[in-house]
Amino acid sequence: MDTMIIYFVLLILAASSSLIINWLFLKLSDHWKVELSSENGSEPRWADRKPTIGGLSFFILFLIAAALIGFLPYSEGFAYNKQVLGIIVACCLGFIIGLADDAYNTNPLHKFIGQLFCAYILIASGLYIELTGHVAVDFIFTSFWVIGLMNSINMLDNMDGITGTISASIITGALVLLFISGDLHNVFILLLIGVLGSLIGFLFFNWNPSKIYMGDTGSQFLGIFLAAISILFFWNGNTAGEGIRLNKFVYPILLFIIPLIDTTTVVIRRLIRGQSPFVGGKDHITHHLAYLGLSDRMVSIVLLLISLGSIPLVVLIHSGFFNSEAKVVFFGFAYFFAAFLIFQYLYNIAKKRKLS
Repeated sequence: MDTMIIYFVLLILAASSSLIINWLFLKLSDHWKVELSSENGSEPRWADRKPTIGGLSFFILFLIAAALIGFLPYSEGFAYNKQVLGIIVACCLGFIIGLADDAYNTNPLHKFIGQLFCAYILIASGLYIELTGHVAVDFIFTSFWVIGLMNSINMLDNMDGITGTISASIITGALVLLFISGDLHNVFILLLIGVLGSLIGFLFFNWNPSKIYMGDTGSQFLGIFLAAISILFFWNGNTAGEGIRLNKFVYPILLFIIPLIDTTTVVIRRLIRGQSPFVGGKDHITHHLAYLGLSDRMVSIVLLLISLGSIPLVVLIHSGFFNSEAKVVFFGFAYFFAAFLIFQYLYNIAKKRKLS
């Protein structure tokens, strides 16, 4: 059977499994509410809250995909190498960090230390951003990227369907790069398909109006998983070990365009106002698009289209359409900054409407 057909079937199976798992979670959640209501004679205070266990489905499908790697006919001598194990262990830790935060509202310092350990695990497995040629500097930059991304994905999870769709778009970008490169036997494809399928199934219940949330369990897991695949396929790719060059930043800023714009906007504007960038708030780009009159569904669709719009540009760059590094840098950064400036303009309009 054709390899692409096999991958498509696996994606359908992963999405179907996620659909069933999240459906079961919802049924169990409803059952627990009924049981507690019967025992206490009244509804628990959290009875009207939506369950935040959707992220568990990501982790389950990820573990299944990781287990299947060892059965690949072309993985002999490569399955479960140091980098594969590094990603698995780091993602397990990311999941635990999120689970603890959902259950106990973890101290931010403890969460930061956990995220730092996630970065360390990737680095120790040989997975780090090869940016400068100086290992110590590269390790620091990698840690900054991993921790920043884990928090960025967490911050983006502030409206129905947003984080799920954007994460799915980023993973799709990684798969497209692998497929057009002809790298169909890359063992990481199974992990990508497993997590992408889990997101598709989850979005059936997280799309507005949502019935379930991913919680910090999901956002922290996605943050470290996306950080890992970004190092593998976006940062290093074909330019690993060549020293600092602007073209190394093109794939990451294009494929992570929405998380980067949102986090940058929130951090800069809060610092200007003298507020902490590390607390929750309704000043994200998602909220300001809603202030302009867009429904939650339309906000999700608009951001998804912008994120997906980066993929064709990445394909053109990867295929050599832009025949010079200068053109690659120009068009890549132009797309990012055009989107960034448009969002700042819309942000300011929405802010005025909200105040008036």
